[in-house]
This record gives sequence, structure tokens and C-alpha cells, in this order.
Amino acid sequence: MRSGASSAEANRVEQTLVGNRMLEPLDRAAIAKLESQATWRHAHAGEPILSRDSDSRDVFFVVRGRLRIVNFSPSGREVAYAVAVPGDFFGEMAAIDGLPRSATVVALDDCCLAQITPQVFRELVETHPKVGLLVMERLVRMVRTCDDRIMDLATLSAYQRVYSEILKLMKADPVRPDSWLVYPLPTQAQIAAQASTTRETVARVLSHLSADGIAERKSKTLYVRQVDRLRQLCEKMPSPKGDC
Repeated sequence: MRSGASSAEANRVEQTLVGNRMLEPLDRAAIAKLESQATWRHAHAGEPILSRDSDSRDVFFVVRGRLRIVNFSPSGREVAYAVAVPGDFFGEMAAIDGLPRSATVVALDDCCLAQITPQVFRELVETHPKVGLLVMERLVRMVRTCDDRIMDLATLSAYQRVYSEILKLMKADPVRPDSWLVYPLPTQAQIAAQASTTRETVARVLSHLSADGIAERKSKTLYVRQVDRLRQLCEKMPSPKGDC
């Protein structure tokens, strides 16, 4: 009995939308109403949640776990858009315009999600204008991100895009002052997807950075030893022939 009660309590704690970024303007009663309207879903790591061009129009809230939002070129190359984490939401574009999905979503971890129908989503936005404003702000950020990526593709070589991605991922080393690192270092395929290039190009970049003493990889960490040189490479280094 105690075990069953404990399990039910844990389930109630997990199945809450409190803390989701879209719902920050709502009071607890409004969130509880939305929770009762939602369909709750658990997914395992590697499980597809949405497929590009599918007819699903639901909006999803991430309660637990991470999900990868990606697209694929005609040749099958993965292009990464974003990683959704707890507190994020996705799927609002199809709920707004009624068109097929524009991306594929795959669970990176075991996940807990809540999904609402486009009708519930529209009622939510119409009833709570501040929620609609948060959705608009997110869509604007997406447009700006797309603009930045288009500019990078038009003006940077494949090598430069990988350098740029490393610079974006860098964080200050909590142990060594004036030192930078990338942890956990994404796989070469993941970096390639973010930089719109190939895994082989990423491997060559990491090899060159190591040989030149600019960065050093140890297990799942990339230590950036010379940040200024990395920035210079990002600005000036042309891509060797054959890179894409």
C-alpha cells in the first residue's frame, strides 16, 4: 500500500506544468486546468516523438528529459535546430498555421511530456494574452537564429562554422582561471549537425586544433587553451578544398 501511494505521489509530482516557460503568466488554478486537459506521455531515449511532414498539430511541454529537434537534407545529412530541455515547449508552429511539421523530434533521454491539442492551445493564447506574447517572443528568437545560420552558411567556410560552434559551446573552467572548456563535448556527428557540415570535417578541425596547441581533448572534455587564436581562426581561416 505504501509503495503504491509513493508511486502515485511521484507520478503527481512529475506530471505538472508548473515551471514551464510558456505558462509563467498563469496562476496555479489555470495551470491545473491545463494539466487536466493535457495528454501525458513517457518516451524512452532514442524514441521519435514527431516526424517532419506529419499531420500532428499538438503542442508539447517538456517536463523531464531532453529532446533533439532536427531536420534532414535530401542526401540524409542531419541539420540540428535545438535541444529542448525541461521547461521548454515545441510544436506551436503547426498549431498556429495548421501546416505539416517542419522538423523531427527525437528523445535524447527518457522523457516525460505533456501535449495539448491545437484547440486547447488557441484557447490558452486567446484567454491569456501574456502567454501569447511569450510564444511570439520565442518565434522571434527562432527567426533571428535562422537569420544567423543563413549568414554563417553564406559567409563562413565549413571549418569556420565548426570553430564558431566550439566558441558558442565554451564555458569558463570552474577550476582554472582564464581557462575555457566544452563539457560534455558533443559527438562529432552532433557538432557537424549544428555546423551544417560533415563528421569528417569536424574530426579534421579537432585534430588541427590539437596539433596547433589551441585545444586539447581529454575524454568528454575539450579544453580550449588559446581562445584568441580560436577566434582569429573563426574570422580568417578559409576552408581547404573539398570541405563542405
